[in-house]
Amino acid sequence: MAVNIDTVYQRVLAIANKEQRGYITPQEFNLFANQAQMEIFEQYFYDLNQFSRIPGNNTEYSDMVDLLEEKINIFKKTKEINSLPTGNTIDYPENTYRIGNLYKVGHGIITKVNLDQLILMNNSLILQPNLDRPVYIDKNKTLTLYYGEGTLGPIILTFVKKPNTVNWNYTVVGEQALYDNGVNSRDFELHESEETSLVMKILSYAGITLKDNTLYQIGEGSEVKKIQQEKQ
Repeated sequence: MAVNIDTVYQRVLAIANKEQRGYITPQEFNLFANQAQMEIFEQYFYDLNQFSRIPGNNTEYSDMVDLLEEKINIFKKTKEINSLPTGNTIDYPENTYRIGNLYKVGHGIITKVNLDQLILMNNSLILQPNLDRPVYIDKNKTLTLYYGEGTLGPIILTFVKKPNTVNWNYTVVGEQALYDNGVNSRDFELHESEETSLVMKILSYAGITLKDNTLYQIGEGSEVKKIQQEKQ
């Protein structure tokens, strides 16, 4: 379901050349491509929050929530930790964008608390964390678990990872850069439906770099139209 990076680059070049706006180098394209991918990715979470808060969440907006969840699901991952001695921590997995939940296998979700809540719990004989009722604090990209004596495990961590860095790799033949679909090339991880959005965002970035307002408006105008159609 990935978006082919060469397809996007060729579409960007075709539109830019049609408008006679100048050449976008592979280096520039890769920079714009990664910026566009991250911007689209981060917008998912903003849109999901907005649509989920609409009163009643009618069928129209429920469909939008489902679509956004489908796009985010591409980046949802899990990590299994077999055992943890008491007081241990779990570092965020590499490339983590957002932590989901911690699960103790067979016991459900482990409760997330802040420091004030943990202090209150530790001062209560009834609420003190234990192996059956563990808690954790999320701070500085580290999860610290509290559950009294013993060994906790296995547990499952769910998280959303960031998109991998994309790269339009190429070889130079004569004076022309030709696409090299080798190990150093990497497609967009976004949902295939985002191909047009990627093209238009990259064009708008290129318009800024080339100081071409027309090219910028082509990209921005298409993106605004897409957003309006989604929210109708």
